[in-house]
Amino acid sequence: MTDLASTDVTHRDVFVNGIRLHVVEAGPSDGETVVLLHGFPEMWYGWKHQIPALARAGYRVIVPDQRGYNRSDKPTSVADYDLDILAADVVALIDHTLAGAAFDRVHLVGHDWGAVVAWHVAAATPNRLSTLSILNVPHPAVFIDTLRSDLDQLRRSWYIVFFQIPWLPETLLRRNDFAGLRKMLRASGHRDTFTDADEERYVDSWRQPGALTAMINWYRAAARRAFTRRPETAPIETPAMVIWGEQDVALSASMAQPSADRCRDGHLERIPDATHWVQHDAPTRVNALLMQHFAGQASGEVFE
Repeated sequence: MTDLASTDVTHRDVFVNGIRLHVVEAGPSDGETVVLLHGFPEMWYGWKHQIPALARAGYRVIVPDQRGYNRSDKPTSVADYDLDILAADVVALIDHTLAGAAFDRVHLVGHDWGAVVAWHVAAATPNRLSTLSILNVPHPAVFIDTLRSDLDQLRRSWYIVFFQIPWLPETLLRRNDFAGLRKMLRASGHRDTFTDADEERYVDSWRQPGALTAMINWYRAAARRAFTRRPETAPIETPAMVIWGEQDVALSASMAQPSADRCRDGHLERIPDATHWVQHDAPTRVNALLMQHFAGQASGEVFE
């Protein structure tokens, strides 16, 4: 597996949808474009295993720090993190990236909150996508239905309620140099999911002024939206793959197949020994699955 440190990556700022996004790019400029969307509490570095492999395979890899994270702009209003706005950021980034390119669509990959955004982009603007890949996040309608009927998933989602409290989550998670957030990250994975160096990369991003509140505002905006709008229920038209690490402590694997079933051309790949951080726990397999999906091939059981 190619190491990120030995991969030629470019850091740049892109102004889209009224904000500045920090974007990491790798791979040939004339390759098919893959956009990777991270979740909470990561940033572009959460794709450290995928960027080198995809670039080496000839893909143009675009990885933003989503709004509120790391080196991207951090609007202060909760309303600035509504899902429509988050998805508009990604669509604008896609349009900016593809301007003048040989291809007019991208392969969109999302994990955690990045997957929520990816589901929304696929529902609203399927004409921008060649494929959709979702890592360990259910379709939004499946998640809402499960919360209403499954006490186990409701228990697992306790932190979403906690994040609705003003200022207190930030205070507790920031205390003692982010000891609480460090523990939350580590406890949700295997012992070796994150290295000490990984943790310090994330902590440095959390230290950015306004970052922690902005990151939590994604949850606050989602809760407000849940009271006023139903998630889109029309089938996803883009060819879709759901990859699910079955040892996820926050999201029940019972939601995986129903989420794939929300797609006209969708399939599920289960990874039994991976946690919520499936792209960290099983990078070789995830990379192979992604590239097979991009190429329109069925998955296999042989991974380099």
